[in-house]
Amino acid sequence: MSALLVDSHCHLDFPELAASIPHVLERMAANGVGWALCAGVTLERLPAVLALAHAHGNLFAAVGVHPDVEEGAEADEDALVSLAADPKVVAIGETGLDYYRLQGDLEWQRRRFRVHIAAARRAGKPLIIHTRAAAADTLRVLREERAEAVGGVFHCFTEDMETARQALDLGFFISVSGIVTFKNATVLKEVARTVPLDRLLVETDSPYLAPVPHRGKTNEPSYVRHVAEELARLRNLSFDDIAAATTANFFRLFPAASPSHA
Repeated sequence: MSALLVDSHCHLDFPELAASIPHVLERMAANGVGWALCAGVTLERLPAVLALAHAHGNLFAAVGVHPDVEEGAEADEDALVSLAADPKVVAIGETGLDYYRLQGDLEWQRRRFRVHIAAARRAGKPLIIHTRAAAADTLRVLREERAEAVGGVFHCFTEDMETARQALDLGFFISVSGIVTFKNATVLKEVARTVPLDRLLVETDSPYLAPVPHRGKTNEPSYVRHVAEELARLRNLSFDDIAAATTANFFRLFPAASPSHA
């Protein structure tokens, strides 16, 4: 039997997938995807994320407010720590910095990011980092807030190898999404070849960024298999080698996630 995969980052509570969860789970099982982590993006959506994790033993949750969310409730440190006490919550996030979509003074993003790091340190749970067009500031804030105490993962990594090295030096893992299957993703393919195997994760970020051969369609956790297959090709390893390594990495990074729930 082939090693099982983990989709280390998805959004099953989003409307594109929430209406068909039984079928999504069936397709996960049929494609050898044993577990998935559902990341929070707003406080308002967190009840749905937590409900999914509690309803299905092989789903886990992360709690946080996405960096480019401008409306809705703001997460304070105490609230995040309280939410992180839930046994199905394995991480704080997603959090970080995103300068791609927003303009002007983004100090509020950096304040929010610092709150999440402080909550992760108090809760003793790792961080799920989102960074876009903000790599230098993301790394700077992580260093200033001593995030290496809890570590975590740079999810849906799209930066260069130098950024990856700095993230690795802080104790973070690198997660590769379906973007790695895109023909023009030459920089990411080189990162995927180079990052130490014991620091790699795979993800879909579904319902977005469906990999080849499903590019342009609604993404889902079962498609993480295509990400693992591309990693195997890039690194000249077997699919089982990639599946076994990335799954072991996931449960080492997120010790609150128990593989016995599969």
